[in-house]
Amino acid sequence: MEPRAAQVQRRERLGRQQEDRPSREGEPHSGGAECPGNAEVHRGPDLVQWTQHMQAVKTQLLEQAQGQLMELLDQAMWEAVQAYPLQDRPVPSVPPDSLRKTREPSLGKRKVFIIRKSLLDELMEVPHFRTIYHMFVAGLCVFIISTLAIDLIDEGRLMMEFDLLTFSFGQLPLALVTWVPMFLSTLLVPYQALRLWERPQSGGAWTLRVGLGCLLLAAHTVVLGILPVHVAVEYQLPPASRCVLVFEQVRLLMKSYSFLRETGPGTLWARGGEGIRAPSFSSYLYFLFCPTLIYRETYPRTPNVRWNYVAKNFAQALGCVLYACFILGRLCVPVFANMSQEPFSTRALVLSIMHATLPGIFMLLLIFFAFLHCWLNAFAEMLRFGDRMFYRDWWNSTSFSNYYRTWNVVVHDWLYSYVYQDGLWLLGGRARGAAMLGVFLVSAVVHEYIFCFVLGFFYPVMLLLFLVFGGPLNFTMHDRRTGPAWNVLMWTLLFLGQGIQVSLYCQEWYARRHCPLPQTTFWGLVTPRSWSCHT
Repeated sequence: MEPRAAQVQRRERLGRQQEDRPSREGEPHSGGAECPGNAEVHRGPDLVQWTQHMQAVKTQLLEQAQGQLMELLDQAMWEAVQAYPLQDRPVPSVPPDSLRKTREPSLGKRKVFIIRKSLLDELMEVPHFRTIYHMFVAGLCVFIISTLAIDLIDEGRLMMEFDLLTFSFGQLPLALVTWVPMFLSTLLVPYQALRLWERPQSGGAWTLRVGLGCLLLAAHTVVLGILPVHVAVEYQLPPASRCVLVFEQVRLLMKSYSFLRETGPGTLWARGGEGIRAPSFSSYLYFLFCPTLIYRETYPRTPNVRWNYVAKNFAQALGCVLYACFILGRLCVPVFANMSQEPFSTRALVLSIMHATLPGIFMLLLIFFAFLHCWLNAFAEMLRFGDRMFYRDWWNSTSFSNYYRTWNVVVHDWLYSYVYQDGLWLLGGRARGAAMLGVFLVSAVVHEYIFCFVLGFFYPVMLLLFLVFGGPLNFTMHDRRTGPAWNVLMWTLLFLGQGIQVSLYCQEWYARRHCPLPQTTFWGLVTPRSWSCHT
């Protein structure tokens, strides 16, 4: 009875408010009580607007709830299938359409795209969290002020020099020109190969078409694999320009694989005349630019583009680049530039690692904020891409397994869908540990390749950290480890890991410049120079 009485009182209160509301401009006011007809006229437009608003809210809530419910049901079905004894599962003689389209005999968890904001955008609405962002901006201002003060004291003039920035982005136009054939190859070859794989409705040398499509894909892989490496080595590109090439190389390869993996099995399973409709070229073109590595023919879209939000994110990304240059120039270059000229000692190595922990963790946070938040959100906003969950709350992780899943959701989704799930299917659905080890191996090799490409030398620090420390920590610090102490331990290990990387890579960078090889040999290229260079 309580809710019913409350509803009656609310309607009476709304009615009194409508009666007390003054008449609209231009309408006669009688000064007394209005007749019921006039009251209905006044209440009518308000009621219609309120009804339309509630309908829009209901539609939005239903769409979001449907996406989340589908994700939960997919997970429940996956767990149910895995719990069912493998030998007792029925094997259909003819694969269902859903399995023929995805080539997945078991019901794997598929990525579900829904409209949602990035976590930092939601947290920035909280004043307390926004203050932390302001502290980082204040830190950048302090770096700028200190640079100006040092220039004024040493040189007697106010002039900011960006030698490190100009060196890092040298020959950037050449890198952008090299990107054009890489993109054109990705734009044309995978889509054309898929069209060649379509079975003709009447006759035709389908096997020859499949072979031709595979040859095109092989040529496409060679172009993406060799062209950027050749340009970087031949023209001695600096690190930032190399970053552009290697990130685009890896991104385009991953997108090509996802497109063919999602659409190829259905095309190859289709019989002549059945005609599984090929995806539109516009959907493939949109996929090449949108910030996800999982292909879908359609994605949830936002209604409009907020260009001020785009400009803000690009400006923040540029600010992070300047911030990183200040950190390297003030905290790393003075320490490591002449370190190879001093005798090696364990004490000096340990001190250099401890000194590098602070700039290392700063670089980690800047890379996260600049790329995973600002850069991806800017492109998502320009393309009206609705799902902005590019990362989760990795900073709250109490286990490394959760950290690996939440740090970079974009790459994790690709690894989970095409390495872990496909590896699990190839292994019969039982060897989860082997599939997870395959994910670590692929991730470690690609990360080491990126570092090798950018820095121009082979020094497997990242590879060893991934395989020697990251793999065991993933299995020992699992999701059952909860509590504040585990989060403190994770952050401590992150600090130390970043310090090791910054220290060893900086030492090797300067050692290769202070102690060049008299002649180029294979072992000279792969042997760390910092171990023997003491001029």
